[in-house]
Amino acid sequence: MQFTLFVLLEAALLASTLSLDALTAGFAYGTNQTKIPLLSAFIINLICTGVTGLALFAGFMLKPYLPHGLTVALAFTVLFMIGLIKLLDSITKSVIRKKSDINKEINGSFLNFRFVLNVYANPEAADIDASKSISPAEAVLLALSLSFDGIAVGFGAALVDVNAFAIVLWSLFTNLGFLMGGHFLGSKLSAKLPFNFSWLSGVVLIALAITKLI
Repeated sequence: MQFTLFVLLEAALLASTLSLDALTAGFAYGTNQTKIPLLSAFIINLICTGVTGLALFAGFMLKPYLPHGLTVALAFTVLFMIGLIKLLDSITKSVIRKKSDINKEINGSFLNFRFVLNVYANPEAADIDASKSISPAEAVLLALSLSFDGIAVGFGAALVDVNAFAIVLWSLFTNLGFLMGGHFLGSKLSAKLPFNFSWLSGVVLIALAITKLI
């Protein structure tokens, strides 16, 4: 695949979009004065980027076996649906909070799927021991919750013309930068203010989905 300007810009936009949840999570930890040590930040970054890379690889492996029209339709559907979910992010997370019992899940499996969903809806829940610091083990949990979008979007994007290497490379910088940048911004604010960019990522993903039909 050629490294055209459009392809590189598309990869940068997609990687940045997938990192917006990390920005929101970092902001939430900053306002709560919860530390994110560099080791934990690197763990989150590597897991999120790795999951996206694996999803891209899976999509590329499947693509040759699907008709072109079907791959375009699947890519559009995945990107559009994830974008729509992100636009309705506050509603989605509200439903998850109501259906989940964080305390109950803490007493169960650490990597219980419902517990991971709790962290997705409420990032502060990753600090299980209330130590005001995200340990490496807690970083794994947080990274899994932040990787949901990367699985679907990475797979869907791979079915059409994207540059996987560029996306993964950009993700290594955007995930870490957005997470720590959000944390720095949150730590500088005394009050906990609403700070959620999911709606923006939703708009971008829907726009990308539409471009795949053009």
